[in-house]
Amino acid sequence: MQKLDYIQLDTGENPGATVIWLHGLGASGHDFEPVVPELGLPQDASVRFIFPHAPDLPVTINGGIRMPAWYDIKSLELGRTVDKDQLMASADSVAALVEQEIERGVKPERIVIAGFSQGGAVAYELGLSYPKRLAGILALSTYFATADSVTCSEANRDIPISVFHGTHDPMVPEALGQDSVAKLRDMGYSVEYETYPMEHAVCLEEIHAIGRFLRNVLAL
Repeated sequence: MQKLDYIQLDTGENPGATVIWLHGLGASGHDFEPVVPELGLPQDASVRFIFPHAPDLPVTINGGIRMPAWYDIKSLELGRTVDKDQLMASADSVAALVEQEIERGVKPERIVIAGFSQGGAVAYELGLSYPKRLAGILALSTYFATADSVTCSEANRDIPISVFHGTHDPMVPEALGQDSVAKLRDMGYSVEYETYPMEHAVCLEEIHAIGRFLRNVLAL
């Protein structure tokens, strides 16, 4: 299991809640760092944001060029062909960050797993399989790559899940977001789904909605 480097941003002293936020393909932990002040969290809320950096991997769809990636993507066909072993290894590495937070005194039920694009696929795998109750899953412009193989944890059978997607996304078509929601609901999960007129990105309205989700599941 690879130990992940990460950026840490605390909104106050002695945080009692943590958000672990995973970036997309070719990006870095710096990607979503500027979002934190825009979330509209209460001024007295003390939340730790952890933005891990994915390891450098050769990515088939980009000609085998090495870049920050949570796993290899072999095909961009609608269903996506990905290296599930690498995806699960990344989920294990992020799980180690969850355990680190628990050791630092944050209760698991006050830890949110968030992910954009590739990072969202890892967030699904980790959030649904983690053996201790977590606060919630945020899935942004992503897809459920391990729907057919994930081992769901009974502790997180009723975990709050919020899915956001752009209606004009050329990289991860909205159909993949809709399919993820349908599969989750078929598995018995309650899912909130919101779309925005954007491409493969985040927008200010979405960021405000993410802030509302965090205030709700973390009781801020």
